Amino acid sequence: MTVDWSAVFGFSVSPLELIVRGTVMFWFIFLLFRVVVRRDMGSVGIADILIIVIIADASQNALAGEYTSVPDGMVLLATLIGWNYLLNWLSFHSRALDRLLEPPPLTLIRHGRVIRANLRRELITDRELEAKLRENGVESVSEVKSMTMEADGQISLIRYGK
Repeated sequence: MTVDWSAVFGFSVSPLELIVRGTVMFWFIFLLFRVVVRRDMGSVGIADILIIVIIADASQNALAGEYTSVPDGMVLLATLIGWNYLLNWLSFHSRALDRLLEPPPLTLIRHGRVIRANLRRELITDRELEAKLRENGVESVSEVKSMTMEADGQISLIRYGK
């Protein structure tokens, strides 16, 4: 048995092509998740995991083309991680970019009243809302001063008198 070291450590695809592919797919998937998939309600369900797996599988060929060597994979991975780091760094240093890239908090309950338009906007059912209230030890909407869906999909809740 011999190892073809040039096949393992040589490039089988142009590094520039890998960078372009990685960049295009990163931005496509980023925008897809930013625009379409905001609602999280603080948990990951079966459908969420399924969509992530399907997106990963569907984007694999567009990302990689026909690469086969270790350096090909390393360039592609470094491109994706580089874009992610750069976006985080830029968002940290630029308030305007942070506002553009992160969705604003969304108020779901204000002064004991459910804001139905915001529930519809995020496709949150009454059952999901009630479950979040119970998780926070709240029996009635009237006990809630404010309930907000944060940018990361988590729910924050402020009760009256607490």
